[in-house]
Amino acid sequence: MGISRNIYLSAIRDGFLTAMPAILFSSVFILVAALPEVFGFAYPAAISTWLWKVYGYTMGIIGIMVAATTARCLADAMNRQLPKGKNINTTSVMLASVSSFLLLAAAQNDGGIMTGFAGTKGLLASFIAAFITVNVYKFCVIKDITIKMPKEVPGTISQAFRDVFPFSFAVGIAALIDAASTYFFKFTFAEGIITLMQPLFNVANGYVGISIIWGAMALFWFVGVHGPSIVEPAIAAIIYANVETNLQLFKSGAQASKLLTVGMGNFVGTMGGTGATLVVPFLFLIFAKSKQLKAVGKASVVPVMFAVNEPLLFATPIILNPYFFIPFLITPMVNVCLFKFFVEILKMNSFMYVLPWATPAPIGLILGTGVSILAVVLAGLLIAVDAIIYLPFIKAYDASLIEAEAKTATEEAVVVAEAQLDAKTEKKVIESLAKGKENINVLVLCAGAGTSAMLANALKEGAEKYDAPITADAGAYGSHYEIMSDYDVIVLAPQVNSYYDDIKKDTDNLGIKLLATKGAEYIALTRDPEKAIEYILSEV
Repeated sequence: MGISRNIYLSAIRDGFLTAMPAILFSSVFILVAALPEVFGFAYPAAISTWLWKVYGYTMGIIGIMVAATTARCLADAMNRQLPKGKNINTTSVMLASVSSFLLLAAAQNDGGIMTGFAGTKGLLASFIAAFITVNVYKFCVIKDITIKMPKEVPGTISQAFRDVFPFSFAVGIAALIDAASTYFFKFTFAEGIITLMQPLFNVANGYVGISIIWGAMALFWFVGVHGPSIVEPAIAAIIYANVETNLQLFKSGAQASKLLTVGMGNFVGTMGGTGATLVVPFLFLIFAKSKQLKAVGKASVVPVMFAVNEPLLFATPIILNPYFFIPFLITPMVNVCLFKFFVEILKMNSFMYVLPWATPAPIGLILGTGVSILAVVLAGLLIAVDAIIYLPFIKAYDASLIEAEAKTATEEAVVVAEAQLDAKTEKKVIESLAKGKENINVLVLCAGAGTSAMLANALKEGAEKYDAPITADAGAYGSHYEIMSDYDVIVLAPQVNSYYDDIKKDTDNLGIKLLATKGAEYIALTRDPEKAIEYILSEV
């Protein structure tokens, strides 16, 4: 899919992931600083000031960090497309992007700088600074616009001179944009761009807008493509900026009313994972009678509580399963609409704090909105409504599995005998395929290292059982570049198949075998360690 392969959206996504430690670290301090006030407890002024200072120098400058990390990720992506021998200096690009961002976002004030847009409010300017900077560097590299030094000059010094022109051009463009914005509109570019985009964000804030956003995530996932990695980059700037705005509104005594926030996505729209699947494993355990759904419920209930629902999606399976198409799409849409009703009509506070995405959804909802009776009621209502939506479809699918299992039970003796024969045959096939092969290192990639772990574990189990020369690891696409040279085979899970052409260039250069799997095929391999081992051996 072209959208998922867009290097600019990927750079935004990967840039945020790189900066995530700072976001999560700051979330601890903001909770410690702000939540006690909800219960009427006030810190001494010195302690409160220190807590907010830590927050201010982490989340408060996240725009600067993301300008650097986004530029680095985009430069890495462009370097893979550039001709051999022509490369963008990623360190220099980061420095230039930070300088450009400060020009676009930080106004001067009595010899210092105003940092109001250095945090989440300046994220749009962060992306623009990164995009301009990297493209200027790319142009200079391709056109060989540089200062060339004699061969005798050390490489580090020579590289510094090579980067003078692209650095100057990139920062110069940002300076011109800042001058024009300040002269004609009397405010910084960062303030202007977020003001200009506000009508679009207001549309996305409506019932239809939020339904489309979280419905699209579910739709992409249902067909095997990681939906959040496609949709979230487009709204990343506003969902983080609105959290900061909500906090300021709350501290001023007003309602935290901005709806479109990162917490709304993590703990409402995708509670338990994309498709709002938090209740599904529990429904399997309580209502399902088939052995398959009971087993899936037991295996997935803990991961789903912490928003890791790939085991549920692929083991049930929910992906590409017509029984689950309607609830998988409708449930997150209903959830976000209920949240909007509570915020706009019942005047519940929206999300004011950024919490780790793996926080159990009901806890994340209650803490992230400042702990209130309405938040507790909403958490319970979402669980009840989601259960009502999913239950009829689960029962229908469960009935079909019961029928299939009953049919299988009548042929159990034959199946056992055939299985014993197949096991012997399988062992001979695997031994034949493995003959003469040295150890094969396999890396399985998906969007978040959850789905990939399922196949990696199947390969490990099969390798141990049949003494096959295979080792396997799971990874997330985007974080694999520095480690991929350690592997002989890379397998793409269905959700990242759209990146096949991009990664193929790298694997061909490194002499690595690249394999892409389809939905049903991948599910079958994760369930059958023997077939997984045979698949790898037959492809190498």
